Amino acid sequence: MAAIRRHETAPLYRQVKDHIVGRILAGDWPEGERLPSENELTRALGVSRMTAHRALRELSTEGWLTRVQGDGTYVAEVKPQSALLEIRDIRDEIAERGRAHDCRVVRLARQGATPEVAQALSLAPGAPVLHSLVLHREGGTPVQVEERHVNPAFAPGYLDQDFTRTTAFEYLGGLGPMDAAEHVIEAELPGPVVRELLGLGPAEPCLLVTRRTWSNSLVVSRARLSYPGSRYRLAGRQDYLANMGTSQ
Repeated sequence: MAAIRRHETAPLYRQVKDHIVGRILAGDWPEGERLPSENELTRALGVSRMTAHRALRELSTEGWLTRVQGDGTYVAEVKPQSALLEIRDIRDEIAERGRAHDCRVVRLARQGATPEVAQALSLAPGAPVLHSLVLHREGGTPVQVEERHVNPAFAPGYLDQDFTRTTAFEYLGGLGPMDAAEHVIEAELPGPVVRELLGLGPAEPCLLVTRRTWSNSLVVSRARLSYPGSRYRLAGRQDYLANMGTSQ
């Protein structure tokens, strides 16, 4: 392990972090691998122990490493993750991780809108809506329960689709441009249906993303996306400097 090449564009601890993450992504340090100690990193990378300590501490907080008191630092198990506040097809996200996607359609039916759903879709209570409940799996492991209510004015053929072959995301996106989206993110204890589908314990929370989308001012759908809190994470990055002067 050679000393890092110092440069002025990033703090030294950040360069150490980038070096460690690079080794992990390259497969040099696989999941569960024990990393060199702080003293060993200090000598090998040519940095102070304080710098090595900060890099390891922050990488642990960010989920790259697991630190075991009195034992050492290990490469953490990689959790699947979705892009935060970015609308993407979960099938594409799973494929980008090199995993196989499959799903199970639990429910696909027309129903009357409850007051909550009616408000979300800007419809009258009791108006017909199209409802789907789909379990998405990554390599056979449940990672998302997608419950979606769709406005039939936008997608009258929704119930005729085979959502084991295409996703609701792909189908709706093909009907017209989505020009707006709203996200609400929260943690919750799921109900019995979601808990059973995701294989969660009775006290295990899930991450819930509630998303509404619009096309030409029409509310297209309201989706409730539930993820197992212990096996999934949401992540995102915003480059503020790149967007300066473009915000309204």
